Amino acid sequence: MAYVNNIRMFVRVYELGSMSAAARDQRTSPAVASSRIAELEKHLGLRLFNRTTRSLQPTENGRIFYEGARKILDAIDEAEASVAQTGQNPRGTVFLAAPLGIGRRFIAPHVPAFKAAYPQIDVRLRLSDRKIDVVTEGLDLAFHLGILEDSTLKVRQVAECPRILCAASAYIARRGAPADGAALVRDRHDCLLLRFPGATEFRWLLQTPEGPQRFDITGPYESDDGDVLTAWALEGHGIVMKPVFEVAEHLREGRLVPVATATPPVPTQLSCLTQHRRLRDPKIRLFTDFIIARMRADMDQATSGLQLPR
Repeated sequence: MAYVNNIRMFVRVYELGSMSAAARDQRTSPAVASSRIAELEKHLGLRLFNRTTRSLQPTENGRIFYEGARKILDAIDEAEASVAQTGQNPRGTVFLAAPLGIGRRFIAPHVPAFKAAYPQIDVRLRLSDRKIDVVTEGLDLAFHLGILEDSTLKVRQVAECPRILCAASAYIARRGAPADGAALVRDRHDCLLLRFPGATEFRWLLQTPEGPQRFDITGPYESDDGDVLTAWALEGHGIVMKPVFEVAEHLREGRLVPVATATPPVPTQLSCLTQHRRLRDPKIRLFTDFIIARMRADMDQATSGLQLPR
């Protein structure tokens, strides 16, 4: 088992490019990570990484060993999953990621119920609105809100998510209510922007009579946390684009008001991404089925009875 753990640490160091990042990923210390790599190098009689004070790069032997090591771990994971399928009590850990708003509202509240139903399965949930790399970050699955590009992952559609542009009455009283996307740009409305490396929210894709069109919007506020944008909108600082389920209660209570309704945002998609090699693992299947069913019910309830402009 120690040798397998050393191989697993090597793979994570290789994929993440950092001893400290791999240590965090494996829930141990950088000293332990370094020790495991040293033990593996001693066993193999060769150096796997070139280390300096500022960088860590795999050697040619390290690159060759990684290909075989990855296959070894995949085979072990598949063998464990096959055995677990025959047991009555699936066990292990599910590693997943989700956008902040999705995770807080529709995943985290149900994790304790899942744990109660399957006490030998642990859940490690990471929340972030940035783009997630399922393979590099060693995740079993990730929920993605947005239109997917081509993916080598298994994609399971969870829901189509209508979106809305909205603002507080205080903002509308101060700046007026734009009728459409052209007014957003022409009048330089304060748009609340979701920004992180690779983000595209500074160009809003809206439905126009001529078809979907991108509008280059601007604004003095930006964050990589979508809930922060909602809070700023509620305080009257600008216009936010949100999935309807995230702001349904604010719309229902009048704290936020739809704007630019002549050109509503193009709906987005909520998807669940899984590595193909993890699909046979019963704990992954159990968790995704459990959570997705509850997510769909929660989303339907959140938007039930809400009347939106057409």
